[in-house]
Amino acid sequence: MDAKILDGKKTARDMREEMRLEVISLKEKHNLIPGLAVVLVGENPASVSYVTGKRKACEKIGIYSREENHPETFPEEKLLTLIKELNNDPAIHGILVQLPLPKHIDDKKVLYEINPDKDVDGFHPFNVGKMMIGEDTFLPCTPHGIQQLLVRNEISIESKHVVIVGRSNIVGKPLAMMLCQKLKNANATVTVCHTRTKDIGHFTRQADIVVAAAGRPNTVTADMVSEGVVVVDVGVNRIEDNTREKGYRLVGDADFENVSKKASAITPVPGGVGPMTITMLLHNTIKSARLSRAV
Repeated sequence: MDAKILDGKKTARDMREEMRLEVISLKEKHNLIPGLAVVLVGENPASVSYVTGKRKACEKIGIYSREENHPETFPEEKLLTLIKELNNDPAIHGILVQLPLPKHIDDKKVLYEINPDKDVDGFHPFNVGKMMIGEDTFLPCTPHGIQQLLVRNEISIESKHVVIVGRSNIVGKPLAMMLCQKLKNANATVTVCHTRTKDIGHFTRQADIVVAAAGRPNTVTADMVSEGVVVVDVGVNRIEDNTREKGYRLVGDADFENVSKKASAITPVPGGVGPMTITMLLHNTIKSARLSRAV
């Protein structure tokens, strides 16, 4: 059986084209341009790359992008003051603070300072609470991207058994909450496995959909899944590979080569979940802009 490749790049392109037209409409009908501020402290190479990708994505669909780049030594107090300024700036509808932050800065203190109405990452406890009880809010970008990738590839979630391997606050836990809601594109039975789960394979073999989000390569192997399973691989791991120019290659948390022989559909790494994450950030920024004017 040849597994269908769930092409996140294509799905993201389709969604971004829809958003580009929506942004044009907002500008023409309401003189409203969605604005996103991205705050980067330090020069972590991965973070710099992510911020660059977000800026380019904003430019392509017409979102106003403001970058706040500051040195590693930027004081916590100044960062909190900057967040307050962005909270009060009517041109900014979304605020994203790129993690990780330097050790002298308290992540929670900074994230909690963001106005929940501009929390386009969906990490503020206020929005997490609304998501938990099924109210409309800004959904975390990676879980929301996974949901959209499945829906737009006509993979039903309702009444399916979804097994999530990983319990992070960024992916595992919020995705579990989203997919078990009594809402459209949800209504799944969800099991969450983690490092203390005895025999993860016992659960993943029962799954209709497996989400690998453990942060470790080859966590999900072919003997751990059933025939016809759908596999969503969230992991991005660097593996040494001297045959590559960069000296490494990227792999996910699932053994793609062997798992894909049993799966009915699977995401590649890279090019699966990653492009969807930034796409849902753009979605949340546009949503925030609409809410700011009630349009």
